[in-house]
Amino acid sequence: MARGHTGDGSARPAWAPPVLRGERLDAGLRMLELEVRRRLDGLLQGNHLGLVPGPGSEPGEARPYQPGDDVRRMDWAVTARTTEPHIRETVADRELETWVAADLSASLDFGTALSEKRDLVVCAVAAIAHLTGGGGNRLGAVFSNGDVTERVPARGGRAHARNLLRKIAEMPRAAEGTRGDLAAMIEQLRRPPRRRGLVVVVSDFLGGTQWQRPLRALSARHDLIGIEVLDPRDVDLPEVGTIVLADPETGKQREVRASALLRREFAAAAQAHRDQVARALRQAGAAHLVLRTDSDWIADTVRFVVARKRRWSGGAA
Repeated sequence: MARGHTGDGSARPAWAPPVLRGERLDAGLRMLELEVRRRLDGLLQGNHLGLVPGPGSEPGEARPYQPGDDVRRMDWAVTARTTEPHIRETVADRELETWVAADLSASLDFGTALSEKRDLVVCAVAAIAHLTGGGGNRLGAVFSNGDVTERVPARGGRAHARNLLRKIAEMPRAAEGTRGDLAAMIEQLRRPPRRRGLVVVVSDFLGGTQWQRPLRALSARHDLIGIEVLDPRDVDLPEVGTIVLADPETGKQREVRASALLRREFAAAAQAHRDQVARALRQAGAAHLVLRTDSDWIADTVRFVVARKRRWSGGAA
């Protein structure tokens, strides 16, 4: 699919993720880097305070508690003295270590809008790499297709980030019937224990929420972000008559008629699952960003980062 046009010949939005497969991989990665730099530069002005509140060891200013603040930063002495809940800000470390867990299991090899969810995973990692880069910061990753799991040690520099993105983009697709194990991949980030930093999990979070337990365990030492990657067909069925539904991680298929009743039930079940994912991420202490294959993913990322900057600076989100 050429940049600038969709499969039906209509205009392709400028914000659409580039094609990151086959002979277009190199050009796609270059285009992705340029687009991320163009639209995200200036957000953080060389530091990571807009993405993470700074897991520093030096105490900063105390301020009144606001809904959504991390209760682990509660300053009980000031709270008792003022009879109002206060939290204690921390001074950001000069170096941030970020680890990304990128889910590339079979359910991500799917897309009905402007890209596959798999491409959007790479885009999300590119944004995280840019937003946390520079200043001695380091980025590492664990990524898996359900059959093969790869680990890239945390290092700094733009060349390292480019190499990491390429490795993720080049991860082979798993054979049909291969199940992903997001919980096991997240568990790999716990050992050996690492210095306080940022952990970002990128997945469609389809299936059960067994990943919540290892993610919650990470929250004791790290700030967490869960990036949920969705396609329109993950949340609703089109009115197309008879269709074949397939589970890419088991290979099972079922032919159904997309009646009005079935579409309503599917949409309700999909929304219930999304609510469950959002609740599980919130209970694990993770911020939640949703990216869709039919939406401007960089604009969604910008809104997410700006909201975090406002919250941690004490302003309204």
